Amino acid sequence: MEDRLAPLFASPYVKRLGVRYDGHGDELTCILPYADTLVGNPLIPALHGGAIGAFMEITASAGLMAASELAALPKPIDVAVDYLRPARPQDVYARAAITRQGSRVANVRVEAWQDRRGAPIATLHGHFLVKPAG
Repeated sequence: MEDRLAPLFASPYVKRLGVRYDGHGDELTCILPYADTLVGNPLIPALHGGAIGAFMEITASAGLMAASELAALPKPIDVAVDYLRPARPQDVYARAAITRQGSRVANVRVEAWQDRRGAPIATLHGHFLVKPAG
């Protein structure tokens, strides 16, 4: 799995956000470590929604790449994010579930949380263009 994910996690954008992953067990969990630069509203303080959305898009791509060998990084066709509660100044975790993967398009859902997985801070539903290897 590590070889499959290397191109995504070598991206300067992913590196700048500090996103990493934990591939233990049968599920891939992505982690967005807290950084002061991610705070969008210092009065609350809350993490910026754009950082959360980007993190979930990265998680969706990682989920697709971990599930099958792809010839290129997945490309988002459309992505919808639902922000459910403010993200506090702490680490964020996310997991992707592939709801359908065809030969060209994949449908992915992502859930992001902080303290409890049962209390998500945001969800993503997206369609991605995929190019299977071979």
